Amino acid sequence: MNLRNRLRHQPEVHTGALNDILFILLLFFLIVSTLANPNVIKVSNPKSESDTKAKQTVVVTIDKDQHLFIGSTPVMIDSLSGQLKIFLDKETDKPSVVINGDSVANLGVTIQVMQIVKKLGATPVVAVDPNH
Repeated sequence: MNLRNRLRHQPEVHTGALNDILFILLLFFLIVSTLANPNVIKVSNPKSESDTKAKQTVVVTIDKDQHLFIGSTPVMIDSLSGQLKIFLDKETDKPSVVINGDSVANLGVTIQVMQIVKKLGATPVVAVDPNH
């Protein structure tokens, strides 16, 4: 009689804890990927004491080379009014346009953008970095 073969167990790997960790990681990366905004132009914002809080309808970015962007789409200053009007016509309440300017951007271009936004009936909001 061979009793030793019946008493041996086959080795098993318990993956219960591994499944939990993988589920949490998957959930984390799904949430982070929905919060990340890939359509962002990198600029160095001017510093301020208070943060800008406004419901942003559209973001206009002015980079260090004085190029304008609506979201991540490049636009010329001459056609900015027409392009912004497309976004602002979709809004039912008072729209606001966040102007995200580089700290070395020309102030004249920023003021031109603010005048165009006011002429369209929206509120211009200049984004600043509260961390200085």
